[in-house]
Amino acid sequence: MERILFLAHVEPDGSLVKAALEALASALALGEVTVGLVGGSVQGAADQIAGCGAMRFLAVEGEAFAQGRYATDAAAGEALCRAAGAELVIAPSTSRWARALPGVACRLGGRVDTHAASIATMNEVPAVTRWFYRQRMEGVLTRSQRPWIVLLEPGCVTAWTGTSGVANVERVAVDVSTTRTTVIGMQAPPADEQTIRPDAKLLFVAGAGWTKKQADGAVHAQEAEKLILGFLHAAKASLGGSKSLVDLSGEGEAVLKCMTHLNQVGQTGSTPRHPKGLSTCCHGEEPHVVGWRFIGERRAINLDANCGWARGKADVLYVSDAFAVMRELNRLLA
Repeated sequence: MERILFLAHVEPDGSLVKAALEALASALALGEVTVGLVGGSVQGAADQIAGCGAMRFLAVEGEAFAQGRYATDAAAGEALCRAAGAELVIAPSTSRWARALPGVACRLGGRVDTHAASIATMNEVPAVTRWFYRQRMEGVLTRSQRPWIVLLEPGCVTAWTGTSGVANVERVAVDVSTTRTTVIGMQAPPADEQTIRPDAKLLFVAGAGWTKKQADGAVHAQEAEKLILGFLHAAKASLGGSKSLVDLSGEGEAVLKCMTHLNQVGQTGSTPRHPKGLSTCCHGEEPHVVGWRFIGERRAINLDANCGWARGKADVLYVSDAFAVMRELNRLLA
């Protein structure tokens, strides 16, 4: 049986994020697990998952590990892997671990796979499932090299839910006296200014139709942005955009200032996972559908009853003017 280590970093409030609990569920499905935690104070996170049935709880703890940085995270990950004698390491694909764990694999002489959708036992050996070619092909792979570190994408499995308790945590010492990087603080926009919200229940996608001439023959880009941002703030939704819309800034066309390439959804963009999605002014053809394949319930607003969304790609299609619909939605939400 493989010696399995589940790795997670603790949030500032002492808890584990949903992505970590999803990775924990995947690890437990493979067999007996050792839990490795990294953070400023880990006891609260260990108690949160005390009922998971882990064999051991290991931790690298201290002020130096409260903030994510490569030097300390890589050192902590290496120390935990060695302390656990891990052959298979499973961790959530957070920005913090995605930056540090490939280096840990190199230090240990192992291998790492990122963006995995799932991991399960196949013919008595662990096998990872992941997507290739912009989510168009699914591949299954195994490795003989050990340790094997696997970073699991969030939103692919059901998060672990169990009882809390009091965990017996073994501290692992890590020397950080030679670390040269100093964390002086964090800068982030106010929460209301965030347009990308991975945990939002609704994904709102805007297409290039918002910046085209409307029924009165004029472009209303400013009103479009006001309507979209008003809906995002009221519904706490996440914002996505079609490739044609985010590319308009380079074509000298009217643009939505709140939209960047980071919001792009589709064949050449992201493939978010939200329970529900609402597409507006998009034609719904293949590139958009590729980015929507993991959305639970798909709805679209389009004036064209024969658009791509109407041909079996949307659960509900509203044949109406997006400006009128969003004005009414914002009025109701207000």
